[in-house]
Amino acid sequence: MIVQRDMRVVLARLAALSLFVGALWVVQALNWATGYQLNLAIGLIPRQIDGADGIIGMPFLHGSAAHLMSNTPPLLLMGALLAATATRALVVVNGIIVILGGGLVWLFGSSAIHVGASGLVFGWFGFLIVRGLVDRSPVTLGAALVVGFLYGSIIWGVLPGQPGVSWEAHLFGALAGATAAVVIRTHVHAPRIRNVERR
Repeated sequence: MIVQRDMRVVLARLAALSLFVGALWVVQALNWATGYQLNLAIGLIPRQIDGADGIIGMPFLHGSAAHLMSNTPPLLLMGALLAATATRALVVVNGIIVILGGGLVWLFGSSAIHVGASGLVFGWFGFLIVRGLVDRSPVTLGAALVVGFLYGSIIWGVLPGQPGVSWEAHLFGALAGATAAVVIRTHVHAPRIRNVERR
């Protein structure tokens, strides 16, 4: 009975993840149809008051379908790992990644319009890796190893030098994810799927 309940929780999380990624593609279609006016309207513009709403809007916007396509597989994989292995505070974890990561981009990013869910991708990457190190349970270490093996090379994306790429979003997203893993580790470290809460 407990296993069935916990499986329903995980499936609900996976459904929410699928809806989120689907919503990104809907927004991308609308953005493309309007000549990417949404990027101008709610993209993140560092140190501009009217660009601060991009802290929230940035993950939902992309510069092209190819841009979103490159983010979709890691969003699905890392999001699925989070859904299956985290016990609590997923909303808080994502809030820290989006608000802290985006806020740092707004404060210190280059003068450009920053868009894309890659900051969230790097945030989940940082969270999963650091959570494995601080938690050291078989499940969380396993998740960290899977992410490190499949996506470890993305760490180079935190360095400047790629034209048109917001390396600041990558860097600050990863730092925000690592911070979330350390700050609220007592709320998310439990490895047993039977302890998954209804959230």
